[in-house]
Amino acid sequence: MRIVILDAATLGADIDLSPITALGDATVYDTTAEAEIAARVADAEVIVVNKLKMNEKTLNGARFLKLICVTATGYDNVDTAYCRARGITLCNVPAYSTESVAEVTLAMALSLATGLFAYRRYVADGSYTASGVANALTPVYHELSTLTWGVVGGGGIGRRVARMAKALGCRVLMCRRAEETEFETADLDALCSEADIISLHVPLTEDTRGMIHAARIAKMKQGAILINVARGAVADEEALAAAIESGHLGGLGIDVFSREPLAADSPLCRVLGRDNVCLTPHMAWGAAEARARCVAVIAENIKAFFAGNAQNRIV
Repeated sequence: MRIVILDAATLGADIDLSPITALGDATVYDTTAEAEIAARVADAEVIVVNKLKMNEKTLNGARFLKLICVTATGYDNVDTAYCRARGITLCNVPAYSTESVAEVTLAMALSLATGLFAYRRYVADGSYTASGVANALTPVYHELSTLTWGVVGGGGIGRRVARMAKALGCRVLMCRRAEETEFETADLDALCSEADIISLHVPLTEDTRGMIHAARIAKMKQGAILINVARGAVADEEALAAAIESGHLGGLGIDVFSREPLAADSPLCRVLGRDNVCLTPHMAWGAAEARARCVAVIAENIKAFFAGNAQNRIV
């Protein structure tokens, strides 16, 4: 079995890939440029990939290809129609990073809601020492038990975040397509207008692309906090930057971007370094335990496929 891992660096230098590489003749690349994909997968039976585009352009010459394993839950980088037409199976890894993403979401929300970055800077730059006052209470912050947390997306991560928010005493509103019995529900516009904290936990689809746009941001409360740990393209990044610059949004936490890594000409670069902005490098999914779990499931996906019993199959 010829296995090619195209972007191993996205899994972290500390992670053990042997559960996958032990399954066959494996070639591991830390990174792969788009122009290099076709040559590197020409003889592959299995491709293991995270973010690179898998489509006709990159896969046309992969004549032996049987299986693509994405090292993620989302697979919007893969042309599923092309895979189906070619008879290429696509498998993902569901639910492996639920705890990791939920915990980073909570950390962002707590830091932004309490003004923690501003208070840290106030001490670090010497302002506290020079003030002669025993405490500082600006920016003003509020107990989370007085706030409404809107969760957009009712999958595993969204539900875990909702339960964490509820445990902190927040009123929780959930927007999801399926029927919901555990949490109070609202459509997206109502959620945007009522929530003090809004966190996004949806896949990137044609329905969700650009769902957080300027008009919806305008409906949000003055000083609301928005957190996106879903996909960058579900939100209009120009509109988000403008809302921070105008002061309409009180806080912004983003771990995902429409182009990754964050492009130098991204509008979000205009708000880098602000005390009420927390931008992180698509790391929320990547607790050590989550990454090890991901590798283990990929190995099981490969074994199950070649045993004739494909699991976690998308196509």
